[in-house]
Amino acid sequence: MARMSVDGDELVVRLSLRERAAARRAGVRVPLAAVRRVTAEPDWWRALRGVPRRGTRRTGTRAHQAGTDFTVVRPGRPVVCVELRPPAPYRLLAVSARTPAEARSTARSLGRSAPGLDTSTRYRQPLPVPGEGPPRAALT
Repeated sequence: MARMSVDGDELVVRLSLRERAAARRAGVRVPLAAVRRVTAEPDWWRALRGVPRRGTRRTGTRAHQAGTDFTVVRPGRPVVCVELRPPAPYRLLAVSARTPAEARSTARSLGRSAPGLDTSTRYRQPLPVPGEGPPRAALT
């Protein structure tokens, strides 16, 4: 089963052999400075956004209008979701945990390790809708 851990100043996602084959990669490393928010999601399917791009439906990369997510989720298990800032290669890392308590513990641990964490809300932020943005200045 995939594991998230901190190695120096990087967040590392280590995959099992089966997950490596499904995702077509050995793992993921992103700088801790790119971590925006860490949450524990009790429903595995809520972590999936966009369409599969590389890998399987639940393991690998998923593309959507705001970028790309990396997911390793298992049905029926809680998920640790890590939102990332640009220039990280992904917008979201979603990795299943064995139990809800383990998901919350991992999220707290990663949250303590990441500098500059956005704590304005404990929930993940929705994807931007295409065509919506800040109001334009009125033409004069």
